[in-house]
Amino acid sequence: MKKVMIFGTFDVFHQGHIDFLKQARREGDFLMVVVARDKTVVKIKKQKPKNKEQKRKQILENSHLADEVILGNLGDKYAIIKKYRPDIICLGYDQKAFVDKLKEKLKQLGLKNTGVKKLKPFHPEKYKSSIL
Repeated sequence: MKKVMIFGTFDVFHQGHIDFLKQARREGDFLMVVVARDKTVVKIKKQKPKNKEQKRKQILENSHLADEVILGNLGDKYAIIKKYRPDIICLGYDQKAFVDKLKEKLKQLGLKNTGVKKLKPFHPEKYKSSIL
């Protein structure tokens, strides 16, 4: 079974997110979504998310687009990758946090066969959380 992992805030869940999940789903057999914690969102985006982490997680679960939805780790950002050992990590087209040295980090974790793939945008001029 090929495990796919994606990460995101998923605040104001929209059609762009749905497309992102569907693209990621096509990369494997089991899709795990890691939802950014509220504290992590504040640290990265310098603002609180509109929706709390539990609500964002629940919205994703209710979408039935993922096999498993979990909250990110507040400490070690790579702990979930170490624990679940995905075959591929799919990134959003505009994802920048924790990705610059991701391939190096995967090798350090003993996951040299874990692939990393950047997915395509879906009408980013229209479906982007920062403009919705």
